[in-house]
Amino acid sequence: MTDKPQATGGALSIAILAIAAFVIVTTEFLIVGLLPALARDLSITVATAGQLVTLFAVVVMVCGPFLTAWLANVDRKKLFVAVLVLFAATNALAAVAQNIWVLALARLLPALALPVFWGTASDTAAQIAGPEKAGRAVSTVYLGISAAMLFGIPLGTLAADAIGWRGAFALLAALSLLIAVLMFFSMPTVRASQPVAMREQAKILKSPFFMANVALSILVFTAMFTGYTYLAEMLEKSAGVAPAQVGWWLMGFGAVGLIGNWLGGLWVDQKPLATTAIFSVVLGLGMAASMLFAGLSIGFAVALGVWGIANTALYPICQIRVMKAATGAQALAGTINVSAANGGIALGAVIGGVAVANWGAGNVGYVAAGIAVLAALAAGLVARMSPAVVPAMSPAMSPAAKAS
Repeated sequence: MTDKPQATGGALSIAILAIAAFVIVTTEFLIVGLLPALARDLSITVATAGQLVTLFAVVVMVCGPFLTAWLANVDRKKLFVAVLVLFAATNALAAVAQNIWVLALARLLPALALPVFWGTASDTAAQIAGPEKAGRAVSTVYLGISAAMLFGIPLGTLAADAIGWRGAFALLAALSLLIAVLMFFSMPTVRASQPVAMREQAKILKSPFFMANVALSILVFTAMFTGYTYLAEMLEKSAGVAPAQVGWWLMGFGAVGLIGNWLGGLWVDQKPLATTAIFSVVLGLGMAASMLFAGLSIGFAVALGVWGIANTALYPICQIRVMKAATGAQALAGTINVSAANGGIALGAVIGGVAVANWGAGNVGYVAAGIAVLAALAAGLVARMSPAVVPAMSPAMSPAAKAS
């Protein structure tokens, strides 16, 4: 609850929270577009640099649920300001890092804070807005997260081309600090609602159907990030895209993803597992075709578009599917899915790194496509299990909030 349920300036607070979500999620994935540049600057291989993605994802996966539960009762305004200040400091550290170890530290610390923000932002927005406007407030915050996934990486890549990868991190540091200041002065005090005992929430872990859906998310995200982690490298080395143009290609990849976000939302409520299987197959086809047509501009652009549509669609599909598979404690289910997704991100970065090191960037998509086909087959197996009773969706998972 807030000090004033309909606090003056609530809309501004929610908008700032959405921008904070954009900055925080961009910090996680910006490095995907910077891998070739920072690898050259630090005199390391792209495969080695890619393990920074693995590090971030593993920390989120392992620490996310525990830290979110531990900090559940902390005043949200103070919590978010502290998270943003930490992101400002660590992005600044990344900007001056002289070796891979300092950069790894600059990635590890924000990885601890990201799931805490992600696990509480939507609930906080709903509290600020009040019951009548909760769904719209949550969808606004999710819009910030989606914007980061769709445009944060390419915009950061374009900025890096203009001011260097260090400049891109410095820009994020300044933006993080600015949002922290704005949040400090605009957001009302928000107390956490009475939490459900962890023992009660943890009962969802006893459901084989729920755990199978979590495992499916790991497999899906492994497929996604086996290829996506090294997309910038593939664009440069295999497709022959000039480094100065990589950011524009990534922006196009994100822009067509809006179509996938819309398509996934059309079907996931009624048939979450079938939708997962369909988009996993489309993902595999898009990644394989991108490798096959890398030397043909029109064919490559179409294939990359198919990849982008499926890649973006699978974010909300997996989140909604896992939350619908829970018999209760949907908030915890969502946090567990975020952790599972980051487990897949970490594994995908490792597998993709091995593929790039041994077979080159021009073949990593074939490996990722094979994993995507396995994910589609796994979705069929999970569909044969007996699902638990599906709870009604909370406002945070309403159709308007499917942007993340």
